[in-house]
Amino acid sequence: MMRLGVLASGSGSNLQAILDACAQKAIPAEVAVVVCNVAGAKALQRAESAGVPAVLLAHGQFPTRDAYDAELVALLRRHQVDLVCLAGFMRLITPVLLSAFQNKVLNIHPSLLPAYPGLHAARKALQAGARVSGCTVHIVDEGTDTGPIVVQAAVPVLDGDTEETLAARILAQEHRCYPRAIALFAQGRVELDGRRVRLRAPQGDPARTLSSPELFD
Repeated sequence: MMRLGVLASGSGSNLQAILDACAQKAIPAEVAVVVCNVAGAKALQRAESAGVPAVLLAHGQFPTRDAYDAELVALLRRHQVDLVCLAGFMRLITPVLLSAFQNKVLNIHPSLLPAYPGLHAARKALQAGARVSGCTVHIVDEGTDTGPIVVQAAVPVLDGDTEETLAARILAQEHRCYPRAIALFAQGRVELDGRRVRLRAPQGDPARTLSSPELFD
C-alpha cells in the first residue's frame, strides 16, 4: 500500500478528502504523516482526529529554505513516505525535496493549468472574463504550477460569480480530483512521456494502452 506524506499550512480540506478516501478504501493508500509549518493549523487537528501522526515543522526555525526542506525530507523518509502531496502548503518547494522524491510530489491548483498559475487563481479567471475555470492536480517541478498534469476538472464561471463563490465550487472539485490522482499513482498507472502524463490501463486489461490525463466533468 502506498504511503502518503501530506504537507499543509491551513485548514486542510483537501487533506480531509484524502483521509476520507483512504479510510473508505477508495484508494490503495494510507496517510503516513501530516506535516504542517503553521502552529495551530486545523490540518494538524484533522490528522490527529484520524489517528495519523501530525508533525509541526515551523519554517522559522531554519536559516534557509534548503535547510527546511532537508529536515522535511528526513522526516518523510522516517515515515517511509512514497508520495508527497501538497495540500495548501504555503511554502516554495526547493530542489532538495524534489530530487529526493523525483516525480513523486503532487500539488493541486484551483485553475485549469496552464491558465492562471500562482496565487488568486479564481480572481484572475474572473478578471479575465473566463467562462470556464477548474482545478488541476499536477506533478511538482521547479516552476510555479508548471509540472505535468495528471487530473483536471472543469468548472463553469457563472454570471454573478464572486471570487468566493467560484473558489468554493472549484474546491468541491478539488476534493474529487486529488484522491483520484493519488489512486492513479498508487495503482502504478502514471507514466511520464517528456512533460506529458500518460495513463496506463488498469491491471488486468490485456491491451495495457496509454491514454491522456483525465478530465472530470
